[in-house]
Amino acid sequence: MQHDYAVTGHWAKPFNDDAMRDWAISVRKQLRAAHVSLGMVFMTPDFFKDAEQILELLRVHAQIPLLIGCSSASLIVDSSELEDKSGVVLALYHLPDAKLRAVRFTQEQLEEASSPAFWQLQTGITPEQVNGWLVFADPFHLDAETWLRSWNDSYAPKPILGGLASGDMTGQTTQIYLDGEVFEDGGVALAVGGDVELRSVISQGCTPIGETWTITKAESNFIHEIGNRPAYQVLAETFETLPQSEQKKASGNLFIGLVVDEYLEDFHRGDFLIRNILGGDPTSGSLAVGAFPRLGQTVQFQRRDATAASQDLHVLLDRLKEQIGNHTVYGGCLCCCNGRGERLFGEPSHDAALIQEKIGPLRLAGFFCNGEIGPIGDKNFLHGYTASLALFTKKS
Repeated sequence: MQHDYAVTGHWAKPFNDDAMRDWAISVRKQLRAAHVSLGMVFMTPDFFKDAEQILELLRVHAQIPLLIGCSSASLIVDSSELEDKSGVVLALYHLPDAKLRAVRFTQEQLEEASSPAFWQLQTGITPEQVNGWLVFADPFHLDAETWLRSWNDSYAPKPILGGLASGDMTGQTTQIYLDGEVFEDGGVALAVGGDVELRSVISQGCTPIGETWTITKAESNFIHEIGNRPAYQVLAETFETLPQSEQKKASGNLFIGLVVDEYLEDFHRGDFLIRNILGGDPTSGSLAVGAFPRLGQTVQFQRRDATAASQDLHVLLDRLKEQIGNHTVYGGCLCCCNGRGERLFGEPSHDAALIQEKIGPLRLAGFFCNGEIGPIGDKNFLHGYTASLALFTKKS
């Protein structure tokens, strides 16, 4: 079934024109569909100087009408996470009755964006024409947080998924790919419309601890009071009520989760935006956090470690499988934080293998990111230490 809709390939040798042409032809032959709707390509920095030639070879010989992608130091293909290994990953997707358009955006455009209509005019795409976006962007020459807020203003509540490229970190150089062109700034956004939509898992790698609370005094990025008590005191008590073994795991790994949609009856995993606790003052009782919390917002403290991250992904994938039901899944794209992988889990291919176990067999391509993009509730955010999974599925 997978070969009817998607195929993947991994090139692990040095660049060679003729050999890569033959490889592209062989990957295309594996796809039983009459035509390719979309190609995605991810490549490591040692291919930078040959990137334009590689894109042209792939487009011509794998018969790709629309090709997007980016660079990364570590690649993902199917159930394997190829950490710090040279290569090129190619995925070909046949997406029946999809309407796909890819657009490039830049920091210069962002600085001009003054209203929600700006991006709709720039792209020629209205919210009604898109079911979701898949985005790859450069982290060094784009204010990604501001761009995402601006794009949200234009297209919310449509999901925006993807990640920020990685590459040559010493030279702060990444590459973004669109058809035959290579860019070292800005990003590329794929509009997915028609009879195909994007379903997602955004696993932020945390497990909740303690109970949920309401913010009763906040200013800027400071939480002064939670439940009419000093915020620092509430955090300290939450930590102290944990069993000794849990305290050891939580030490140095505490975060805060902020509910995005207060209209939910109950709050569960996936309803919280996870952000850093930047510091706390026991004298004033205030906490500084990596967000701008609101008065009345529901919060819950969180623990992040390998066990919590694995548990979180398990639960969210089970939920996604239930939501998908009998809908056709055409293939997927996985964007993982470069702080996950073997560094976090102590074993290779944790996230990719678990996805295959839970909702596979699935043709999957992706990369390790400098920041991951995905929705919490009806808003899209830039995340850290996150696995952002986008599935192309038949529209419900």
